Amino acid sequence: MARVKIGILYSRIRKDEKLLLNELRERDHEVVKIDVRKQEFDVGEVPEAFANLDLVVDRCLATSRSLYATKFFEAYGIPVVNSNETAEVCADKVKNSLALEKAGVPTPATKVAFTKETAMEAIEDFGYPCVLKPVVGSWGRLMAKIDSPDAAEAILEHKATLGHYEHKVFYVQEFVEKPGRDIRVLATDGEPVAAMVRSSDHWITNAAKGAETDVFELDDEAEELVQKASDAVGGGLLGVDLMETEDGYTVHEVNHTVEFKALDEAVETDVAGTVVDWLETKANAENELEVTP
Repeated sequence: MARVKIGILYSRIRKDEKLLLNELRERDHEVVKIDVRKQEFDVGEVPEAFANLDLVVDRCLATSRSLYATKFFEAYGIPVVNSNETAEVCADKVKNSLALEKAGVPTPATKVAFTKETAMEAIEDFGYPCVLKPVVGSWGRLMAKIDSPDAAEAILEHKATLGHYEHKVFYVQEFVEKPGRDIRVLATDGEPVAAMVRSSDHWITNAAKGAETDVFELDDEAEELVQKASDAVGGGLLGVDLMETEDGYTVHEVNHTVEFKALDEAVETDVAGTVVDWLETKANAENELEVTP
């Protein structure tokens, strides 16, 4: 595999980024670390730090930085993983749900409202319990399981007074009964790298919330859904989250700046190595496109 020059766009180097950096350096690729907090983006000229990059991997923690930075890279003609299109869809739960629904991917029933009154109607339509989520957010933060009208009114009032316009978009979802766990699949353009279950007594089964993890073997149905979900949001390096139901699986979210350190610890697969295999292929494919007349 030809040596490539890959930029890692970050705001903090976590274990996930260290795994990628170590793998890239072990293969003798040139790595350029780009701290988004210190970088200026010119609307007219390509910054010197980005010269001759074959590919950029977006690992920004903040959604706003991710969305704007990927837009700039694409304007500069520099391939970026994940694309701005994918980031735009995955960063917003409403856009995420719409994309999955349009692609025919089974996903929890969802309603969106813009006032407390209509949000309350949506909640009553679902019945109790149901779930209220922020349209932008990760790690299971600010999610609420609503068990009663009193709880609904209190939470809606709280969100309405938070100030930011995103909190005035009420994203209400059915509560899916699951067997105390959900499934995280890391995929590259829809091809599963590895999968794990995240188990917890809490209704939020998220590794960031302390869920226990273990390897999960995907069946044909799950693999097909991962591919369809990836295609629905534009492809890339993605975390596809599934829940098991009586009727099979439902995809409740696709993540674009996916963390994989917990997955790496739970499975025997060389996660970082497999991801870098894919990054090499992407970077070299872009190079071939540039030299083809």
